[in-house]
Amino acid sequence: MDKIIVEQLAPTGSLRAAINLGNFLLVTDKAQNGDPIGVSPDMASAIAKRLGVPVKFVPMATPGEISDTANQDIWDIGNIGAEPKRAEVMDFTAAYAEIQSTYLVPAGSPIQRIEDVDKKGVRIAVSARSAYDLWLDRNIKNAELCRAEGIEASFKLFVDEGMEVLAGLRPRLIDDVKRLDGARILEGQFSSVQQAVGCGKGRSEAAAFLKEFVEEAKRSGFVGERIKAHGVEGRLSVAPLS
Repeated sequence: MDKIIVEQLAPTGSLRAAINLGNFLLVTDKAQNGDPIGVSPDMASAIAKRLGVPVKFVPMATPGEISDTANQDIWDIGNIGAEPKRAEVMDFTAAYAEIQSTYLVPAGSPIQRIEDVDKKGVRIAVSARSAYDLWLDRNIKNAELCRAEGIEASFKLFVDEGMEVLAGLRPRLIDDVKRLDGARILEGQFSSVQQAVGCGKGRSEAAAFLKEFVEEAKRSGFVGERIKAHGVEGRLSVAPLS
């Protein structure tokens, strides 16, 4: 392994991997020692193994916390959805996995299609600074985005305030729709969250290494095997080769 890459990605002797605990598809459990378990931690562990250093997980409650701390020397890689706003402070690989983002509407809602959501008078409950919130912030022109801190908080906001739409990841909405009589999930998607690996800006050798690692992980079947091992098949998909 190139010494420069190891120095850029593991300056403390360990690979400090920031993991978004809020993504229940990528972090599915917790070990007895508190370490996160799931596809995202597995990716970080595999990167550390390739570098020849131990992994040290840095759990974060939301993806926004990871991008917020990109310049604070708290972590070396951050496993979150790649978004243009986050790319201002991080260099991302191509996606290793994808998750559909769509809408849930309450019983009796006149909204039938994705295209019907962005209209005046429509309030969309959304988890603040999630990848799909960042997409909505760029693309919603008429509806009102109403943010809450975290996925469960956005569901509560949607219910408590009687909002017209709840935005979220399709797998989570499949669970949420069961909690609300008559609620529906709209067909299709408004975007897909591209789960990737990021590192701080200015580490060109490290960024190139991570990009190649992710492509190899998809090509070799490693990502698909991890998805199957953690029981999230059909809800999390291997991203196409770039």
